[in-house]
Amino acid sequence: MKPLARWLGCVAYEPTWRAMQRLTEERSPETPDELWFLEHPPVYTLGLAGRDEHVRTAGDIPVVRIDRGGQVTYHGPGQLVVYPLIDVRRLGLGVRALVTALETAIVDCVAEFGVAAYPRAEAPGVYVAERKLASIGLRIRRGASYHGIALNVAMDLEPFLRIDPCGYAGLEVTDLGRLGLATNTRDVAHRLLPHLARTLKLSEYPDWANERH
Repeated sequence: MKPLARWLGCVAYEPTWRAMQRLTEERSPETPDELWFLEHPPVYTLGLAGRDEHVRTAGDIPVVRIDRGGQVTYHGPGQLVVYPLIDVRRLGLGVRALVTALETAIVDCVAEFGVAAYPRAEAPGVYVAERKLASIGLRIRRGASYHGIALNVAMDLEPFLRIDPCGYAGLEVTDLGRLGLATNTRDVAHRLLPHLARTLKLSEYPDWANERH
C-alpha cells in the first residue's frame, strides 16, 4: 500500500471535492493513502459552522458551502492546495495530531526558503509576522481524512479583503511572493512532499503519479 502523490494542476473545486468524498466512502483497509497537490480557480468555501456574514462581498466569485470544519477561506490560482486522503486510524493520528503534522510540514518547508513561520494554537494554520500564510481545514469520516491545506504561494490576495478570513475580521494574509520568494506552486509541492511524508509518518515515501481526477 505505497502512498501516492498526485499533481492535478488547476482543477474545479466541486468535482474535486466530490472525488475526495467518493474515495473516502469507497476506501477499504487496503486502500493506499494519497496526497493530492493542486490549484483551484477562484472560489470561496464555507465550512460546516461557517457564518454567511463572514462573506462580506463575494462579487463574481462563487461561494460553496462544504463539509469541512472552519469558517470561510478563499482558493485561487497561485495557491497550493494539498488534500491528504489518508487512513488516520491506520497511521494512529488523532485530529489534533493531524493538524499539527500538517502545520509542522509547512513550517519546515518554508524554512528552506528562509521564512520563519509558526502555528497558533488558538487559530489553526501557519503565520508569518501575524499574517496568515496557510490555512488548514479538515473532515474525518470513516477513519480517514479529506480537505486539507491551502498555502499561499504567488497569488492575487485581493479576494481575501472581501471576507473575514477563517472567521477573523481584519486578519491579514500574505504569500511567499510578498515575502520575497520567486517560486510557483509546482515547485513548492515538490519541496513540501518530503516534509509531509515525515510528519505524517507515512510507512513509505510516496510515489508521484500523473493521473488526474
